[in-house]
Amino acid sequence: MNIYASASLLALLVLLYWVMTEVFTVLFRLIGLPEEKARFQVVSLLTSCGFTTSESEMFLSTKSRRRLARICMLVGFIFNVAIVSILINVFLSFSSAALGKIYGILIPLLAVAAVLILSRTWRIRKRIDHVIENAAGRLSGDASANSIIIIDQIGGDCIAQVSLKHVPEAYRDKPLSQTGLKQEQNILVLLVERHDAKPTTAVARTVFRDGDRLTVFGAYASICAAFHAVERFTDDFDES
Repeated sequence: MNIYASASLLALLVLLYWVMTEVFTVLFRLIGLPEEKARFQVVSLLTSCGFTTSESEMFLSTKSRRRLARICMLVGFIFNVAIVSILINVFLSFSSAALGKIYGILIPLLAVAAVLILSRTWRIRKRIDHVIENAAGRLSGDASANSIIIIDQIGGDCIAQVSLKHVPEAYRDKPLSQTGLKQEQNILVLLVERHDAKPTTAVARTVFRDGDRLTVFGAYASICAAFHAVERFTDDFDES
């Protein structure tokens, strides 16, 4: 394999590695894990570095999470072997390459770097998350159900994002001030995102619509019950 093919393949694997990180992070979020904790542990699983914290216990708490963690480890092992092999090939090819060819080698690597930088923008990142979440919904066989993703945990409560495929009948055509979410269930609706626009602050006159994405704060079980939201890929009888 010549050095150009090796460099291009290495760039492709780096890009696929990033895609796998994003996919597994979203999948773990769909089964009730906060984003930053999920991303940290996914990187740990994919790189096989073995770095663990007390937060890793959350990844073993249910059967579905353990299954997803096993798949993540296997995918990471395959990618690690492939990347090491290609890196060795690149260095061996580099020793026999002319100095003037180095710029050609950098092109695919710079292209991947540009993709990774662009993916950090808000709009592109939201679009990527939407694509993965929709695909996960189809795989779970319940794409029409409202879903919940935990953003962060604060004590016994959490900040979560609820995707409303269908507004619950109890809240349909009612302003937020009349839903009783805050007074009766101690759930604060913080932000409302509509049609991929940037989230806006929820106010008393806000009326929920099908397709809204809500950022809310409260007890996880209460949020799920209030919005009829379900985790993806959960088992009816998870092992404890």
